[in-house]
Amino acid sequence: MSGSSSDIGGGTDYSKIEQRLNYVFIDKNLLRRALTHSSAISPGRRIKESYQRLEFLGDRVLGLVVADLLFQRFPKSNEGDLSRMLNSVVRKESCAQVARNLKLGDAVILGTSEARSGGAKKEAILADICEAVIGAIYRDGGLAKAHLFVETAFADFLSDMDAGRADAKTALQEWAQGRGLAPPRYVEIERFGPDHAPVFRIQVNIEGFEPASAIGPSKKIAEHQVAELFLRREKIGSWAK
Repeated sequence: MSGSSSDIGGGTDYSKIEQRLNYVFIDKNLLRRALTHSSAISPGRRIKESYQRLEFLGDRVLGLVVADLLFQRFPKSNEGDLSRMLNSVVRKESCAQVARNLKLGDAVILGTSEARSGGAKKEAILADICEAVIGAIYRDGGLAKAHLFVETAFADFLSDMDAGRADAKTALQEWAQGRGLAPPRYVEIERFGPDHAPVFRIQVNIEGFEPASAIGPSKKIAEHQVAELFLRREKIGSWAK
């Protein structure tokens, strides 16, 4: 569905997208805006017709909903622990992955140049779309509907919290410090794939242990993946299971 602003019309059928979102919009224009990148809109209309404002709103709604879910699920956790878990879930990488799961990149409306450069697969754009959709659902259906969407769409990330795996990088660093070791060192050892959708291989090094490596669509995701891989390999904490 990527294209110029001339491709954007009120008659677009969004039923397949709504099916993936498990939410039917009363105001279809909100969904259209949530999927419209500023490159597809003339400068004078970008504030009103692109996803920028909905992204701003959705970011705040996402934070509120996840904070509420964590507050309910972890009654014994203190403010610091809850903050760490919140930051682990409410990340650009998490939002981009949710967008991929829902195939929102297939529906994003882009300007010609942005579409040619692979904008529909860019991490930042996917994350923005996810937040904009959350904002659109909130505006269309209220907080309860947005709450349900976030709880469902971010279920895997929330499950990691339930398993005590809030942040593999933090857990690995604390484990290393507890043994009197230097903090883990993350090194990019390979980058491959097209420029618009690169894949990174990151290696983690800890003194006295064999290095581990993992790949991801961004450096941060790859670092998280390799930290979790190391924790599982060495059977550390909750990752020993």
